Amino acid sequence: MELAISALTGEVVSRFISFVVNRYHSSHAYSEEKQLERLQLLLLRARTVIEEADGRYITNSGMLAQLDILAEAMYRAYWALGAFRYRSLQETPMEEEQVSGSSPKRFRTVHGSARKKKVTYVLDLQGVLESLEYAVSSMTEFVILLGGCDRMLRRPYDAYLYNDNIMFGRHAEKQKLLNFVLQHGPPSGAPAVLPVIGGPAVGKRTLVAHVCKDERVSSQLSSILHLNGDSVSRLADHGSLLSGKVLVVLELVSDVDQEDWAKFCSTLASMDSGSKVIIISRCKSSEKLGTIKPIFLNTLPYEEFSYLFKTLAFGSEDSAQHPQLARIADEMARELHSDWSLIAANLRADVMRRNLNLHFWLCMLSRMRRFVERNFSMFGEHPQLLVLRCHQIDVTDFLHSYSPLRIVPSCTTGSSRTEITEERQLLPNVRLGDLVADPGARPQGDFNVVSWESRVPPYTSFVHFVPSCAPGVAEDTPLPGRKRSAVYL
Repeated sequence: MELAISALTGEVVSRFISFVVNRYHSSHAYSEEKQLERLQLLLLRARTVIEEADGRYITNSGMLAQLDILAEAMYRAYWALGAFRYRSLQETPMEEEQVSGSSPKRFRTVHGSARKKKVTYVLDLQGVLESLEYAVSSMTEFVILLGGCDRMLRRPYDAYLYNDNIMFGRHAEKQKLLNFVLQHGPPSGAPAVLPVIGGPAVGKRTLVAHVCKDERVSSQLSSILHLNGDSVSRLADHGSLLSGKVLVVLELVSDVDQEDWAKFCSTLASMDSGSKVIIISRCKSSEKLGTIKPIFLNTLPYEEFSYLFKTLAFGSEDSAQHPQLARIADEMARELHSDWSLIAANLRADVMRRNLNLHFWLCMLSRMRRFVERNFSMFGEHPQLLVLRCHQIDVTDFLHSYSPLRIVPSCTTGSSRTEITEERQLLPNVRLGDLVADPGARPQGDFNVVSWESRVPPYTSFVHFVPSCAPGVAEDTPLPGRKRSAVYL
């Protein structure tokens, strides 16, 4: 009898525990589902406010600070929403043994970290939801004041997502630069000078070009004059263009000579009231040349960078319908954000958008890693740093080519950022994306490779020289240590 009672008691307890566990999981799943619904509604509200703000002229500095807070919370929420959709995917083999002949590696989850930089991005759905909820609830006064701001004639920034020809992000910076150009200066005195300072390829020239093409800016200015550091002392030579309200855009790649700057300022003093000067520079020392507080452009936050990269990589496709590809895109964005630039992100997204195939995207991620490792091994530096020094880089691994292929980066600055001599103009041009898709498209002999062509002003093209044979390497000699792949794309 006691044995039967003990067995019955054990069964009851077991069923009770199972019931409690099931209720907990059911309640937890329901709670997460409600959180996701709430997050999507808040994202819609945040995106609506940001798009409307991006289409208006905002002069209130407090509103611009609020806009920055809302944008940061929105992009973080977009990242969390995407990560939540693929978090249930189990770790799967990266199949690099098929791609590169190396030993099997595991694909890292959202909790993984980029190589070398052990930064962990933890998915905290509740925390993201609370952050966005607070940011949206604090925008009541912002929305009311926004209704009193003049509307721009151009289309809102989100058209960039579809047309790929309008600048992405930098909401507050765009408004600050617009306010500087449009505000009325004192009736007398030299033009105001605003430095725009940031690292390489963060969008300084794109930001200035975006402002220069604004309808209200072009209607108030008689001319826009673009100069580089070599022509600082020769501003007076453009006398015919200095009448009326003029915007001078000066691009500096190094510290300016004090005597040249004195001549430049002397010419500025004679210009009409309302003229302005924008300095574009990588050098922190350029801050002292300004008459007002500079605009500093930093690398986009990871969540915003990831949002941009996935938008570019998926094109018109919905990333939510491709959770495995979205996970790879996040991995790629994390590594690009750590060591690369927006140019590299656009280049890789352009290639990946052509083929929304899981194996192809895994190959691209593997190739990028081998490409970085190869250049570290050969030259002792990351390829991005080599490009900045105009040093040749080896792209054999990235292009999946069996003949050594090295690119000699161009180093000139200006509207086209090309360095094409008369002799090089006769060489064939090939898009780098076409070479990645089909290494057989490589021409015989020397040629120019177009790594990327921007579709936003100032429409920069990045054209580099490719010699017929890598220096010091015979044409038919494979690079040491390169493993032949069993998979051909």
